[in-house]
Amino acid sequence: MQPPETIIVDTAKIACDGDADSSPHPRVYLKIAKEGFVDCPYCGKRFILKEGAHADAH
Repeated sequence: MQPPETIIVDTAKIACDGDADSSPHPRVYLKIAKEGFVDCPYCGKRFILKEGAHADAH
């Protein structure tokens, strides 16, 4: 089993619906907290907020 994918993002609010080829799941909306990252509860993808972006951005 491969480790979960890591994705660098510019915004603190993101949506994840998995990977259409290997791990599709219902779309979930996630918000990156002050820690600077959030993991999808379905597929485990880690979304990391790009350096310089604000976690509390709307």
